[in-house]
Amino acid sequence: MTQSRNEPVSGERRSPSRRSVLATMGALPILTAATSVAGASRAGAATAATAVVVDASARRQTIRGFGGMSHSAWIGDLTTAQRDTAFGAGDGRLGLSLLRIPVPEDRSAWSRDMATARRAIELGATVIASPWNPPSSMVETFVRGSQTNARRLRHDMYGAYAQHLNDFTAFLRNNGVNLYGISVQNEPDYAQDWTWWTPAEMVRFLRENAGSISTRVIAPESFQYLKNMSDPILNDPAALANVDVIGAHLYGTPFANFPYPLFKQKGAGKELWMTEVYYPNSTDSADLWPQALDVGEHIHRAMVDAEFQAYIWWYIRRSYGPMREDGRISKRGACMAHFARFVRPGSVRVEATARPSSDVYVSAYRSGDSTVVVAVNKGASAVSQQFSLANASASSVSSWLTDANRNVASQGVTGVSNGAFAVSLPARSITTLVTA
Repeated sequence: MTQSRNEPVSGERRSPSRRSVLATMGALPILTAATSVAGASRAGAATAATAVVVDASARRQTIRGFGGMSHSAWIGDLTTAQRDTAFGAGDGRLGLSLLRIPVPEDRSAWSRDMATARRAIELGATVIASPWNPPSSMVETFVRGSQTNARRLRHDMYGAYAQHLNDFTAFLRNNGVNLYGISVQNEPDYAQDWTWWTPAEMVRFLRENAGSISTRVIAPESFQYLKNMSDPILNDPAALANVDVIGAHLYGTPFANFPYPLFKQKGAGKELWMTEVYYPNSTDSADLWPQALDVGEHIHRAMVDAEFQAYIWWYIRRSYGPMREDGRISKRGACMAHFARFVRPGSVRVEATARPSSDVYVSAYRSGDSTVVVAVNKGASAVSQQFSLANASASSVSSWLTDANRNVASQGVTGVSNGAFAVSLPARSITTLVTA
C-alpha cells in the first residue's frame, strides 16, 4: 500500500471497478428443517436451488484467521474501544483474529503499534509484521525505467537486513508481542514509494539470509498475486526451505488467477496467506448496500478458489474498511464478521457445494463437532436453500443474517432432521449457519 498519511492514492487507482448491482430486496425468515424446498417455492417465498452437500470428511486448508492492518503512523492508532470492537468475537464485534503491523525502518518508532498489538493478542489474535523499507543506511538508489530515484536493498547489506528483522522481532517479543511471522518486503513489485525487489533478489535473500530469522518468514507479498514473484521461490528448494508463508495481495487480481497449481504441487508444509487487500475499491463508503456484498463473495473466493488460510484487510478503520472512522462496524465489516466471528483459527475448510445457484456462494468449515456454513446470496430474489450434512451429525442450526437492514443479526435456531435442513437466504444477504 502506498505511503500516505491521508489516503492510499496509488492503491485506489489500482483497485478494480465496482460492479453494478440491483436494489435491495426484503428479508425472509429461516425455514424449519421440516419445510420442503419445493413447497417453499410453490408458496412464492423463495426460489429453490440445488441442494448444498457439506462433506465433513473432505478436509481442505486449515484456517489461520481473518484480520486487518493497523498503521498508526499514517492514519493514527485504534482507540481502546476500537481495539475491542475489532478483535472481540461477541455480538457487535468484528471478530478479527489476525493483526498486521508495519516494521518501521527507524528503531525509535518500533513501539508505535505496540498497544494495539498487545490488546489484539490479549483477545486471542495473532500478529504479523511487514516492512516497507530497510533502514536508510542499507538502501541505494538506482534507475528503474522512468524512475530515477528507485530504491533497493544493497546486496552487501542482506545479512544486516536479516538482523534488522530479527532485532524488531526480539524487541516485540521482549515487550509481550510474539510475532507469528515477519515479511521480507511489502509489495516488492509495486514499490514506487518504497523498496523494490526483483524475483531473483528475493530468492537470493531467502536462500542466503532468511534462515537466520527467528520467526516464520513471509514472502513475497506481490501486490497482485503475480506468480512471477512467487514461482521462483517455489521452484528453488533452498529458498523455499527458508519460507514458511507464501503471502500475496489481491489488488485487481482476477478471480481466474486465484488458484495456484504450483503451490499445490510444491508448497507442502508451507502456508498460503492473503496478507492485504481492500475490495472492491477505496472510493466508496463501506456502508453502500448491496455493493458491500462484494466483500462476502471476495472472501468466499479467497477461501474456496484460492484456498488461502488467512484473509487480511488493509486499514481496519477507514471509510471503506470494516470499521468506520467513528468506530462502528460498516456493512463491509458485517460481511467480513460473518467469517471472522464464526470461522475461528484452527477451523478446517471442508468441501461443500460452492455454487448451488448462479448468485449463491457457499463455503463450510469444521471446528470440533460443529460445522460453520457461510452463504452469500447476491441475487435479487430470496433462495430456499437445502443443506445436507455428510459424515457429520447435528441436531440444530443457529443462524446470523446481514441484509440491507440488519448486521450479523441472530435469526434463532432451527432443527436438523437426518442431517438435512433448509434455510431461506434473503435477497442480497449473507448468512452464517452454525450447527450443534
